[in-house]
Amino acid sequence: MNRRPAVLLAALAVATATALGACAPAGDDGGGPHGLPRNAASGQPQTGRCATDELLVAPCGAWWGAYVPYGADGSLAGPVRAFEKKIGRRLDLVYTYHDMSGKPLDGELLTPDEQELGRDRLLMLAWESTVWTKPHHEDYTETQLGWKDIASGKYDRSLVDPQIERVKAYGKRVFLSFDQEADARVKEGAGTPEEYVAAYRHLRERFEERGADNVVWVWTVSGYLGSADLMKRLYPGDDQVDWIAMDQYNYYACHDTTDWKDFDRSQRPSYDWLLENISDEKPVMLAEFATAPDARDPARRRDWYARIPEVVRTLPKVRALVLWNRSVPGGEKCDLTVDSGPALEGYREAGRDGWFTQRVPTR
Repeated sequence: MNRRPAVLLAALAVATATALGACAPAGDDGGGPHGLPRNAASGQPQTGRCATDELLVAPCGAWWGAYVPYGADGSLAGPVRAFEKKIGRRLDLVYTYHDMSGKPLDGELLTPDEQELGRDRLLMLAWESTVWTKPHHEDYTETQLGWKDIASGKYDRSLVDPQIERVKAYGKRVFLSFDQEADARVKEGAGTPEEYVAAYRHLRERFEERGADNVVWVWTVSGYLGSADLMKRLYPGDDQVDWIAMDQYNYYACHDTTDWKDFDRSQRPSYDWLLENISDEKPVMLAEFATAPDARDPARRRDWYARIPEVVRTLPKVRALVLWNRSVPGGEKCDLTVDSGPALEGYREAGRDGWFTQRVPTR
């Protein structure tokens, strides 16, 4: 998620108490027993040269995904399908965000809408160790629960275990990213890099102890090379991470710069750095990407997206690309969506490429 300075609107103790008071398992939502998701794993495992492996790597191409905001009516499935109609194809991967409030709206992993979408798409769940101030993180304000307390197991029974049971009941493999853009969260008061590593390791161990073996673990940082040393310290280790991911954009005028970075320049430097300094053994996800507009040359956005297939073939570790289809504060110059115009044209063209037509697994 595009990080913005978090404003703590309430004392930590108050927010934590609110979270703990709302963490009981939800009632029956039409899913499995006790409100848990129904098992979504179906069909037979893929076979053949291009079969997806156990870590959801498609060896003959890459997943084509997006983050799509919730609709005004509270629906996610509706907006995702409307977006797919615009781009002329089904998404392979739908990326969603959750806090740790435990509340059904944002704090429960695998909502009914996610389960519906997950029947024929992959799901990427970004789980944040915060309590959001407004629904769906509308104003980017939140209260930190703290990596140290998560690592200690303080929230295991009240907040963590109920979500583990939901993921386990779902059965089908899901991507899970704990505190994406962790490098930005250090400045926001989440804790030290060492505390993050301890929290990440604790969560993975807890999932495994409780039998939720359908999780593919993603480690996501901003990719901002000004935080290179910090990102190194935040890495939990190859034994803990299945995919590495980054969130890089061409912000252009949105960040008051005159430097237009095409898709290659916006992604390659951080991609190369991750392979050289974090791990060259892991698949890479472009967990958020997009370009701001150039008011003087609108066609630039079309070309930015249309060149993705050509460029991504020269980034062989990139096996999933997730568009951020949401504006960020700053007005028209910060419109990152591809809902119309040249941006939509370029994105539609890129999505038709054979590199992004992989078989989505059903298990």
